Amino acid sequence: MATIAVTAEDAPETRVAASPDTIKKFAALGCTVRVQHGAGLKSRISDEAYTAAGATICATAEETLSGADMLLRVRRPAIEQIKALKPGAFVVAILDPYSDRPGIEAIAATGASAFAMEFMPRITRAQSMDVLSSQANLAGYKAVVDAASMFEQAIPMMMTAAGTVPACKVFVMGVGVAGLQAIATARRLGAIVTATDVRPATKEQVASLGAKSIAVEDEEFRQAQTAAGYAKPMSAEYQAKQAELVANHVKGQDIVITTALIPGRPAPRLITRAMVESMKPGSVIVDLAAERGGNCELTEPGRIVDHNGVRISGPLNLSGTVPVNASALYAKNILAFLEPMFDKKEKVLAINWDEETVKGTLLTRDGKIVHPSLQPTGA
Repeated sequence: MATIAVTAEDAPETRVAASPDTIKKFAALGCTVRVQHGAGLKSRISDEAYTAAGATICATAEETLSGADMLLRVRRPAIEQIKALKPGAFVVAILDPYSDRPGIEAIAATGASAFAMEFMPRITRAQSMDVLSSQANLAGYKAVVDAASMFEQAIPMMMTAAGTVPACKVFVMGVGVAGLQAIATARRLGAIVTATDVRPATKEQVASLGAKSIAVEDEEFRQAQTAAGYAKPMSAEYQAKQAELVANHVKGQDIVITTALIPGRPAPRLITRAMVESMKPGSVIVDLAAERGGNCELTEPGRIVDHNGVRISGPLNLSGTVPVNASALYAKNILAFLEPMFDKKEKVLAINWDEETVKGTLLTRDGKIVHPSLQPTGA
């Protein structure tokens, strides 16, 4: 019988890695679940709700972790927490390995099997496990809601006896999960929406949501998507042509939402200082790539900057600002990932290390860093 530990996240993280619903499912798989006191409070989950679902509430992190087989987290746990687990225990979290190689080496040294949920393969059967999608969906929604609040003008066109209020113009840069939700949310609010992405497949998706695609559609554009569905880095020549097109378009926009990220790389620079200075006072930019340096040259992570009357927001962990929904979805992602690892008849862990979602997310095992993307060049 596996013992699962769920510890409280460090501030300012508001999400939690398990919900009462997922705890019931883990219990049905034969697991004992320990939850640290207060771990779910920021997501509006009380200790009583966890207890009713079958969890044991522990007063401290140490008590929660002691000898556990598995630790579920949102963010990477401290090494001390991993060392408190049973030798060879599983650690499942968003581990952010590219930003801290020594931290991943320290996890490997504990002997833990660490799974990075953000490395989940983009395959059809893993959609229910995809934390990047579940959290980005909420971030795209919240980006538009926050931008609308900052804009201080109406979003939809309003025809009144006193005159007509023009519709707000929203430009979404990067049409992944967050971008698509931003488009959909802005359209629901009545905005005129345009969007851009270097991947040609997004053009139809943008149109299906009632928005217009803005892109330099040359041969490089038609080849600009990896087999995994991510954007490829573009040539300097293409970037220059796209930047000119975007610069001319941005001038007339009221709200710009940027969402462009390539895994393992700094955020691509899409909006220059000059482009910001061409925008009307009162315009708003919300940069969802702030944690990776930002898509806008003037973005300051975690702050709202006012530059010549244009406000630039660089939110960190935007999905965490809707923690009730974010935690529920994240917890379900983890359950969907772990459930196939259990023998439901014997109610024990029976992991297939060659299974695609396991291999795709496994960072460390048996004291080594094992993920291909983290091996030294030439290894």
